Amino acid sequence: MDRFQTHFVSDSDKSKWRAFFNGYAAFYEVSMDDATADQVWQWLLDPNHVLEGLLTRNSGDEAIGLAHVRACPHSLGGSEVGFLDDLFVVPEARGGGGADAMFKALKKLASDREWPSIRWITQHFNERGRSFYDR
Repeated sequence: MDRFQTHFVSDSDKSKWRAFFNGYAAFYEVSMDDATADQVWQWLLDPNHVLEGLLTRNSGDEAIGLAHVRACPHSLGGSEVGFLDDLFVVPEARGGGGADAMFKALKKLASDREWPSIRWITQHFNERGRSFYDR
């Protein structure tokens, strides 16, 4: 069994997702209000909306991080690619393989959907995220 499991968010994940989304917003110094968070949550649950949410859990079934991903047109390739909008791992789980597990799940999603790549942009001051991205 893998140390981590990643799944699409469901109704029962809202409180954990919201805590992570708040942590993500705080890292980027963005205030998060209920209206914005509720709108994003509704997008994640809407099968017709492009944005999808993933949660990763450790072997103890404790959620440790989130990823928001969507299809994005790649005009020069004439195809869709995946675009990772948001990635957050709780501080106490960083460096433990959770982000790697998320990317393993994202690679499988890309393969399943025939996306040739997944793109991700992070802020210049997010050194740890940029290091992970560069790897």
